[in-house]
Amino acid sequence: MRKRKIPMRKCVASQEMFPKKELIRIVRTPEDEIIIDPTGKKSGRGAYLCAKEEYIELAQKKKALERALKTNVDQSIYDELREYVKRVASDE
Repeated sequence: MRKRKIPMRKCVASQEMFPKKELIRIVRTPEDEIIIDPTGKKSGRGAYLCAKEEYIELAQKKKALERALKTNVDQSIYDELREYVKRVASDE
């Protein structure tokens, strides 16, 4: 039996490679709306961020999401990301 290839993506905050399932995808839609994409399939420009609070802080400090998505990212998006990470952590 063949081993399946695990898709890897780079976290925009830490510049480390992680399995895609461990990361959160943030998308700038064609309508210039920034949303969290839990399915990983929404259309638009995407950026991956590690699902830990310290990486969200790092991304905000370095403006990594703004660079990756090529648009301004509002403070409310970072707050929403923190809530999402807490929700996902409590589910596990």
